[in-house]
Amino acid sequence: MTDVHAGSYKEAIIFLVTAGVVVPLFHRLRISPVLGFIGAGAILGPFGLGRLADTVPWVSIFTIGNRSEIAHLAEFGVIFLMFMIGVELSWERLRTLRRLVFGLGSAQVLASSLVIGIILFALEVPLAASVIVGLALALSSTAVVLPVLAEQKRLNTPAGRASFAVLLFQDLAVAPMLFAIAVLGRSDGADVGGALALALGQAAIALVLIVVAGRLALRPLFQLVARTRSPELFMAACLLVIVATALTAAASGLSMTLGAFVAGLLLAETEYRRAIEATIDPFKGLLLGVFFVSVGMNLDPAQLMAAPKTILGLSIGLILIKGAVILVAARFLRIPRGVALEAALLLGPGGEFAFVLIGGAIAGGLVPDGLGQAALIVTTVTMIAIPGLASLARRLGKRMSRSNLGRARAEPVPDKQQNRVIIAGYGRVGRQVGEMLARHKIPYLALDADAARVSEHRRLGNPVYFGDSSNPELLRRCDIANARALVVTLDNPRAVEAVVEAARAERRDITIVARARDARHATALYEMGVDDAVPETIEASLQLSEAVLVDVGVPMGLVIASIHERRDEYRAMLKRKETEVRPAFRARRTVGKNVDAGKATEARETPAKDEQPAKSA
Repeated sequence: MTDVHAGSYKEAIIFLVTAGVVVPLFHRLRISPVLGFIGAGAILGPFGLGRLADTVPWVSIFTIGNRSEIAHLAEFGVIFLMFMIGVELSWERLRTLRRLVFGLGSAQVLASSLVIGIILFALEVPLAASVIVGLALALSSTAVVLPVLAEQKRLNTPAGRASFAVLLFQDLAVAPMLFAIAVLGRSDGADVGGALALALGQAAIALVLIVVAGRLALRPLFQLVARTRSPELFMAACLLVIVATALTAAASGLSMTLGAFVAGLLLAETEYRRAIEATIDPFKGLLLGVFFVSVGMNLDPAQLMAAPKTILGLSIGLILIKGAVILVAARFLRIPRGVALEAALLLGPGGEFAFVLIGGAIAGGLVPDGLGQAALIVTTVTMIAIPGLASLARRLGKRMSRSNLGRARAEPVPDKQQNRVIIAGYGRVGRQVGEMLARHKIPYLALDADAARVSEHRRLGNPVYFGDSSNPELLRRCDIANARALVVTLDNPRAVEAVVEAARAERRDITIVARARDARHATALYEMGVDDAVPETIEASLQLSEAVLVDVGVPMGLVIASIHERRDEYRAMLKRKETEVRPAFRARRTVGKNVDAGKATEARETPAKDEQPAKSA
């Protein structure tokens, strides 16, 4: 039997303990957990408690000393982030936000990096280092800004959309930046032009192979795995695609992050997109936590304490430079000043990819270590300020009048649509519901766990997506917060109840209409909080009654009226029975619905919203 040494797992245990403490605590304090991970890395790393390890040996139990092991896991955090960015990106999203993405986004990155680079070059920093540090500091924090905006429910505001568009362009720009740094770092001062041309050719061939192989193999692979209805195999397929494309890109001289990004793009247009997002998101969050811990480990608080005024001045200067660039660019693009000011406060701080770019440049000898460390400290300090700046931006946003929102309000949120109906299950019943909604021009989105059925209806142009509709994360990806109603058409009673329970946990005020097996099941569904339960047996008997009454000569008008009357009697009877069984539950739910209805009304006053998968009838 192999001996188990606790020290071999010390770093993993410390990180898991940190995640278990940091995430709940910072959520409770309404502070981004990213800042907690960075702070934990700084405290537990070699420049924190690690300094005491030689003099106080027992302290080493609580420190992270194996930086190389953490670095490997941290790299996968960035890889998963880039994959998710690729999955969330679509050509439709780019087209919708093209003015903000390629207008405001490109202006912000190019102008900010140019200004910062010129300042550094004037301070006698080498040209290559000035350009790289300028580009790195021009980037903002996707990992902090978007969660903060989501928590404040401001992603759908004009400032939220403008910030998202700029961050999207920055994410697109990261891949070529990483590629350029990798090529320059390998050139060793030789023929840079020749090395760059050779690397570009090699990279182009590799990208073509990845794209072609992905288009031919990815959809059949996920169809095969989805038919097994095994969440474990689906998760394994997702991880295989990410790791395989990342390693293929690395073997071809590209960055692993670029390979993962391309894989995400290839999967973005498939019916498995939402299920993949829901499956990978926990891995991304956990591995990004490792990445931010590694960032904190590489920072030396002693440098900050040695020159606090200088670091603070540089941090404020970075925010002012990037903010001024956004304000000027927004004026040319006719974006309202209030919206631009909010976006400037959110995007002024540095971002997580600065650590990747500058770290790679330091390793390649392109940026001096002292300059790189100073830039990383400034980036960290500004990232810590993002939640506070977001609160300030929110207060400014509340003061804006509706008349000043201008054209920015007309930009819809990508892939999202208010008042859409979500259909859980797209079998025979679900299809009928979808067809009736389409006939009345009501937008809908359907989820189904049958891969073959999803593929068939996707080819017909129906908005059907693969996945388990009882998965809360998938419901969030379907934008249940802004959905008009949820229709559950699954033929399995337990599956219906699981979807209803998950939906009610996400949003207590949403209208839910569910398919029931019989009267008893309908009563149980009413107890769970559905607005209408439709029992199969009762509906079948009513339709049979309608047919026989018409066939024996009763006038159609009287038949329809009596059938409607009988249906109302059944519904009243089931609701009365449910009320007698669980009056306390109904009272609590009524209060919850009123509270959530107020929140939903506030959320729906903001403009437009996205799309999303379960087992069907």
